[in-house]
Amino acid sequence: MTPEQYCQQKAARSGSSFYYSFLFLPPEKRRAIMALYAFCREVDDVVDECAEPAVAARKLGWWREEIERTFRGQPTHPVGHALRGTLERFYLPQEYFLEIIDGMEMDLQYDSYPSFSELALYCHRVAGVVGLLAAEIFGHEDRQTTRYANDLGIAFQLTNILRDVGEDLRRGRVYIPLDEMERFGVSPADLGRGQTSERLRELFAFQAERARDYYRRAFEHLPEVDRYAQRSGLIMAAVYQTLLDELEAEGFRVLEGRIHLTPLRKLWIAWRTARNERGRHRRRLREARA
Repeated sequence: MTPEQYCQQKAARSGSSFYYSFLFLPPEKRRAIMALYAFCREVDDVVDECAEPAVAARKLGWWREEIERTFRGQPTHPVGHALRGTLERFYLPQEYFLEIIDGMEMDLQYDSYPSFSELALYCHRVAGVVGLLAAEIFGHEDRQTTRYANDLGIAFQLTNILRDVGEDLRRGRVYIPLDEMERFGVSPADLGRGQTSERLRELFAFQAERARDYYRRAFEHLPEVDRYAQRSGLIMAAVYQTLLDELEAEGFRVLEGRIHLTPLRKLWIAWRTARNERGRHRRRLREARA
């Protein structure tokens, strides 16, 4: 199995919404984003699958060394080999990869977050920085696009946090800020009951609105000149915003079971968004020539 095949399998097996947006990229960019995504899956799996924090910390330390080896041209892991080829074609700063690992290490340091200030740093590291790397792979002309990419990554992470409240709780983690739980009269014990009270629904609606605000901010920061190049991010956003709408339509009953979109629905949303963005791009080009 080649490094590229390993990364593709890693992405496909995850069932992530991101995978569907990759399908509409040209081959070189698709290979690059698959390598980036596979790296993120590897370090995320370390935290999720290691029951012993000390073991997880050592494994994340190994990945720090692997990133350093990769940037020296001496990777040992299939993902490192795939990233090495990517680094030859795209500007992807080493410190960004290390910052993603910093974010994963926060999961070993925090089982809950006192306020959104701490959670925002976590979201920036594990998702906003990934957005910045992805934006470099997709390509952009305007530096304002980096603000879009960071905010969009955070919006994705906030959506994931809301969807996965129950699953994270079973892992002993609470990503809803504790001060906001207190404001809505909700305790960690209330989460553990697995029932969606009106107070919980109001708390979750507040989290959903914050995610929507980050989507709005992201789109406001995206220059039209870079919109088509960044269409994969827009495809992901369409899928994730549909998921957010579905969570709301289901009354935010995220503690009672996982709410998700079917693969067919994700593919339909991805195809429809790709088609719309292509049409918008063509209209812009015609207007520019007129």
